[in-house]
Amino acid sequence: MTKRYWNITLEEMMEAGVHFGHGTRKWNPRMAPYISAKRKGIHITNLTRTARFLSEACDLVFDAASRGKQLLIVGTKNKAADSVARAAIRARCHYVSKKWLGGMLTNWYTTEMRLHKLRDLRTEQKTGRLNCLPKRDAAMLKRQLSHLETYLGGIKYMTGLPDIVIIVDQQEEYTALQECITLGIPTICLIDTNCDPDLADISIPANDDAIASIRLILNKLVFAICEGRSSYIRNS
Repeated sequence: MTKRYWNITLEEMMEAGVHFGHGTRKWNPRMAPYISAKRKGIHITNLTRTARFLSEACDLVFDAASRGKQLLIVGTKNKAADSVARAAIRARCHYVSKKWLGGMLTNWYTTEMRLHKLRDLRTEQKTGRLNCLPKRDAAMLKRQLSHLETYLGGIKYMTGLPDIVIIVDQQEEYTALQECITLGIPTICLIDTNCDPDLADISIPANDDAIASIRLILNKLVFAICEGRSSYIRNS
């Protein structure tokens, strides 16, 4: 994996509140190596380690994007959903920002069938065929289309299992993480002080509750992905 310089500074991470962890009573002892101090009842994340693992993650996604690999970004909690969707669209990645449907990856055949249905309904809506149906049938299919768009809209162009999955908030997206582990899909995961750092391939210790923190981490990863995509296009 190529080592590159990604301009990750401690000052910008401090400003975004990346260093703030959970309360000292709500922590995972396995996070001890990633914690530098306690302050007013909360753990403070060691930002030097955050910078190191974020840099490693940027190297990984750059290499993947430069080889035309598929990436998926997952973050469904309210504070992360909008940032995840925006980041994924900028980086031309697939994303899940509403609800992770159990078996989305491990039962890929079913997911693929749902995606085919979504694409068919979108085509029927664009061509006006839905409006030619009886009102009751058209209303039912439009509801179905809306439901599929809500939960699968971010992966509608995904043609197979992703090569790398980026997860915002390990605990919130535990099902998604477990599916990746089962299938052997490499994962990059934001982990707060209440998480297990040993589950993902690259764990980035960071505040996963603050929007500014989530955006900063995603922006760094998105920049690396975009650089990788540009390299892939140049070399194609």
